[in-house]
Amino acid sequence: MSDNPVFDRIKDEVSGTDVVLFMKGNPMFPQCGFSAAVVGALTTMQVKFKSVDVLQDPEIREGIKAYSSWPTIPQLYVKGEFVGGCDIIKEMYEAGELQKLFDDNSIAYEAA
Repeated sequence: MSDNPVFDRIKDEVSGTDVVLFMKGNPMFPQCGFSAAVVGALTTMQVKFKSVDVLQDPEIREGIKAYSSWPTIPQLYVKGEFVGGCDIIKEMYEAGELQKLFDDNSIAYEAA
């Protein structure tokens, strides 16, 4: 346990599921275009992922930025490791790098 209970909660989230997306809203109703874009990529690939709606919890909303040292949301984690935000995920998806990341981590998805 760390001295920061919010970090402990975040660590529990990202270590409990292989693919976790911290986003605004939820996959069925994203509350920003950037979150919607990442959900779109993951949904197209049919990746099973857990979403955490940062709008429901101000502590998580601010804490995730400090936890990852990344200033924006959404944020994608794979096997507990921070991957990136919207622009990085979109670039990785378009270049085939996201698929490779999932392959390398034995995460199931549907090839497009």
